Amino acid sequence: MPQKSPSPLHTYTVKPLQSGSVFSEISRRKTLGFLTGLLVSHPMLKAQDAKPVLIGIDGEFGLGNSTSAQAIEMGTRIAMHEINHAGGVLGGRPLDVVIRDHRSIPARGVKNIKELAAMPQLVAVLGGRFSPVVIEQLPILQQVRLPFMAVWSSADAIIDNGSKPNYVFRISLRDSLAMPYMLKSASQRGFDKVGLLLTNTSWGRSNQVAVDKYVAANHAPVIVETAWYNWQVASLVDRYLRILNAGAEAIVLVANDNEAALLVREVAALPASKRIPIISHWGVTGGRFFNEAGPALKDVDFSVIQTFSFFNARPAELQRFMSAAGAMGIKRIEDIESPVGVAHAYDAVHLLAKAIQQAKSTDRSAVRRALERMPAHQGLVRKYAPAFTASRHEAFDSQQLLMARYREDGVLVPA
Repeated sequence: MPQKSPSPLHTYTVKPLQSGSVFSEISRRKTLGFLTGLLVSHPMLKAQDAKPVLIGIDGEFGLGNSTSAQAIEMGTRIAMHEINHAGGVLGGRPLDVVIRDHRSIPARGVKNIKELAAMPQLVAVLGGRFSPVVIEQLPILQQVRLPFMAVWSSADAIIDNGSKPNYVFRISLRDSLAMPYMLKSASQRGFDKVGLLLTNTSWGRSNQVAVDKYVAANHAPVIVETAWYNWQVASLVDRYLRILNAGAEAIVLVANDNEAALLVREVAALPASKRIPIISHWGVTGGRFFNEAGPALKDVDFSVIQTFSFFNARPAELQRFMSAAGAMGIKRIEDIESPVGVAHAYDAVHLLAKAIQQAKSTDRSAVRRALERMPAHQGLVRKYAPAFTASRHEAFDSQQLLMARYREDGVLVPA
């Protein structure tokens, strides 16, 4: 069930965390103790006239095996810890987070946005992994004029939504960047013939559009076969074999963790001569793909696109981040699940805080305008110079992209 709104003065809402997540593994009691200590120890948070400025998260918290929403929450809380200890915003108001769970269901996502928009102190919302949910939320976001930060979802239509003014901003991957990069990766590895295995959703169709544009302008690789599947499909091996038999030397996969793990297990069960490399979109990193795939992953050549790796982070920004993360039980970067979700949310909250300061207000329209007029900001993922403009609501470009692989211990590292 959705949480109730937080009490009006400085109550940090801590949602029960999904079993097995990074948060649950470091102990809910430790997290509550850290947050309680923060409230007691910092004089700025004792001020009775300093109402918190709320930022919402609408994510797939209740979805089985998901780690992406929890990662977004972690990045949000770490950034808020830093900002609040530095004095908060608007002369001493702390930031606080409100959690909503859409469980990957669009109708729940729409309901959540309506509830969040009704909270007077709420300035903006960070959205989670599933593009189909965000796309359904777009008309409501425009209607209620609520700034929305897409910090995981990648469908182009999320930003290219035709709204004027546009209340949606993205600190995340975009399919029209991701798909060309994955196809180039295939070409660079010598794969001239590629097959596509795509989810039959708006996310999959967004990637198909990106493929069509890329193929129209490039000679290689050649797309020899495209197969579509629905969520929670029982098997993918027939689609895989159809692509293989069409002459594909590699597969570009658009999937989340469950279906990707199923495919890996089925491919590993085939003779070695029938196993071709899989180049995957990043949805797999939003859940427990490594655990679901199991030992089969050792027998499959599997790589995944990312926008960021803590292993490549700038030393100064990484040290600052880890100092704050340490208070929440994160001692090593290997402890961080779904790293892009943590990093994107962390940067998004810092940018929102600067926009609030620049707007000198929590008025949502003023904050939206401020986001389009931001000064340069050195974030964890990149230097934003600036993050957005009036004509560009995408914070990333191709310079942030890399391919990654899972180590034997399940840690995602640059390939």
